[in-house]
Amino acid sequence: MMSIKDRPYLLLTLAVLFWAGNFILGRAFHGEIPPIALAFWRWVGAALLVTWPALPHLRRDHRALRKSWPAVLLLAILGIAAFNTLAYSGLQYTEAINAFLLQSLMPVLIVLLSLAIFREKVTRQQCSGILVSLCGAVMIIARGDTEVLLSLSVNRGDILVFTAIACYAGYTVMLRKRPHVHPLAFLCTIFWVGSIILVPLYLWETMTVASLVLNPANLMVIGYVMVFPSIVSYLCYNRGVELVGANRAGLFIHLMPVFGSIMAVVFLNEAFCWYHGAGIMLIGSGIYLATRK
Repeated sequence: MMSIKDRPYLLLTLAVLFWAGNFILGRAFHGEIPPIALAFWRWVGAALLVTWPALPHLRRDHRALRKSWPAVLLLAILGIAAFNTLAYSGLQYTEAINAFLLQSLMPVLIVLLSLAIFREKVTRQQCSGILVSLCGAVMIIARGDTEVLLSLSVNRGDILVFTAIACYAGYTVMLRKRPHVHPLAFLCTIFWVGSIILVPLYLWETMTVASLVLNPANLMVIGYVMVFPSIVSYLCYNRGVELVGANRAGLFIHLMPVFGSIMAVVFLNEAFCWYHGAGIMLIGSGIYLATRK
């Protein structure tokens, strides 16, 4: 991590790569793992894993963290407790295509929230890049068929996923308010705060809806989501936002359908079609246009 800590675009690409796997697993195991249980054990496991290496930094930075507790609490609610719980819950009721389409709106929401909250203006070049990249993401997700888009219908899962995406857009924008502490100290704190917030929801789900079944497949899924989309992706994403700002960093979310398509080709033996290539070219062009100086 230290060797790439000043390479924001590589950091953001890695973050989105692991998040793509998180979305696919969340949808694939939606019938096996209750959504709140998946979110709860993801964050408890991630918190346990980072606590030991974070301890020296927590001892040094605890005053700064306490002083900034409103920002820390808000970021823990938006980026930890709310986002993944709502996303996993939404994936119980909606198709992966709907979730990826809604996910592609996140860069737009980030720009709008940055403008509304911090009056951060977006240039014409950035707007053009976001638009081109958005077209590429939609092309891949809809498989180059407008009939797919026209046949989509809105369900309660879509509402949950959109709310989750709005929460994470807010998390991205509000990262500028995080305390100036070591990344591990910050991550450990919001992981534990988010986990504590989820305790009553997890107990309610376990007692009234469904309980988590511990089998090898479920344990492997939880192990993956607690390490890569949680610890690794959040370290990469937080640092990327710090280096290039929320608007540019959010644009990399459009790489989600790219990585999702590549994973489908590699692991599910799906064919690589023309719309994959066209979409990847549009997304790459849009990111280049929006990030070049």
